[in-house]
Amino acid sequence: MCLITSVQAQDLHFSQFFNSPLSTNPANTGFIPEADYRLGAHYRNQFSNIMSVPYKTMSIFADAQLFRNRIENGWLGVGGMLLSDVAGSGSLRSTKIYGSIAYHQMLGNASLLSAGFNLGYANKRIDPSKLKFPDQFDGKFFDGTLSTAVQLSNTSVSYFDMQAGMNYAYFPNDDVYFNAGYSIHHVNKPRETFFNDDTEDGLIPMRHNAFANAMVKVAPNAILSPGMYYTNQAGSSELVGGTSVQFNLGGFGEKQLFAGAYYRYRDAVIALVGFEINRIRFTFTYDATMSNLNNFNNYRGASEFHVMQQGFYPETSDRQSMCPSF
Repeated sequence: MCLITSVQAQDLHFSQFFNSPLSTNPANTGFIPEADYRLGAHYRNQFSNIMSVPYKTMSIFADAQLFRNRIENGWLGVGGMLLSDVAGSGSLRSTKIYGSIAYHQMLGNASLLSAGFNLGYANKRIDPSKLKFPDQFDGKFFDGTLSTAVQLSNTSVSYFDMQAGMNYAYFPNDDVYFNAGYSIHHVNKPRETFFNDDTEDGLIPMRHNAFANAMVKVAPNAILSPGMYYTNQAGSSELVGGTSVQFNLGGFGEKQLFAGAYYRYRDAVIALVGFEINRIRFTFTYDATMSNLNNFNNYRGASEFHVMQQGFYPETSDRQSMCPSF
């Protein structure tokens, strides 16, 4: 640790990137192939078996389609998202709230182009009384009662943040659907530091996200959904890929069962199970650590739970889905 001169880290993330549309790409706002509106909540708990205070990430989001019957071959999407995260023994807490807007335009009868952005307010705060610094080491232990030369200029920092993105969807028939998108987070490169730092070190680097997913109806009661996600920020990157299968348990999809597996490159295998009843979907994933960290956490990485409800407006309950459905 004494050899480390600088450290880089990434933003909040979810293994279920496909179930966190607004944090993945703001152009997803109002892009709901199977419904008119949706509400969702996310909870992630990471490294609880090796940390006294594990990483806990939570989110709530909602978005809806507007003016679908007033704009020719297009519509507007509006939504919002609340993110909360607690990390480490210093209680580093992040709270972020975003408002999103996107426009969606049909290109012929089988494709769609979307563009959107969001603007939000973020706050980070820390409890320095729970931190230990190198000059508080007494030879055996870190003694928090000893004075330290490390002085934080403030324990809370707030700023405005902005993201922008684009999506493309292709659905040539009722059995095939493809979607891909690219977005840039922290477009305005806001300043985030607890020190008096006017250099670029205090700026949040832009984060680049890309994703692609598909849905293919492989049998009357089975739909295959492969997907891939990549993000890069300040030299740190994450690549996730895999697939899931949803099974119709009867009727027109009122009850569905989900199962799948994903892999985060050089980090973890992600197992997925889920259940949907009357358009309310419950999805659970577990990250099994495959990196060298498994020598310490015994392959127990992170658990993640997601619940989402989708619905139609009363006047559009018979609208045809853009992606394969039962």
